[in-house]
Amino acid sequence: MRVIKLFLLSVFFLGLLVFLLSLLLPSRAIVERSGVIDAPISTVYAQINDLKTWQHWNPWTAPGTAQEIKYSEPAFGTGAYYTWAGVQTDKRITGKVTITNSDSLKGVYYNMDFEGMKSVKATFNLRPATTGTGTAILWRLETNLGYLPWWKFRGFLADRLTGPQLEDGLTKLKSICEGK
Repeated sequence: MRVIKLFLLSVFFLGLLVFLLSLLLPSRAIVERSGVIDAPISTVYAQINDLKTWQHWNPWTAPGTAQEIKYSEPAFGTGAYYTWAGVQTDKRITGKVTITNSDSLKGVYYNMDFEGMKSVKATFNLRPATTGTGTAILWRLETNLGYLPWWKFRGFLADRLTGPQLEDGLTKLKSICEGK
């Protein structure tokens, strides 16, 4: 009986320690990547504002990643959305991407909602490049993680897990916008 009590107390205090350590981690996960595209803002904006063009450069809408995609009509501008479904490790997953704000001079703001995951607020910020030609673009994903330790530890890894996908997407977007 004494061993069981000692075990239960140990598990309790270990859980409490993990929770207290997680309080030191931020409650938001932010992943950002930026670059310069040698094309006018209007060209870049046309690609990021039209959800149907995302399959050519966005890593999460590439053929094979999201097997079923359904677009709203119209599929561009504020209020446009697409829903998707796919299979990941033999489990069906679904989600929705909705453009919440679209401004041809500033960029596109959107929400990503995944089944069983935290909602992601994302932006494509556009501005003229400091060199005078081209467009500076910032792709930003922000997730409110709350206070549960498993979400916070996952948020701690967000940049390492998602950052390379953003870089790949921006590289493809640059190639398309520059006509290469």
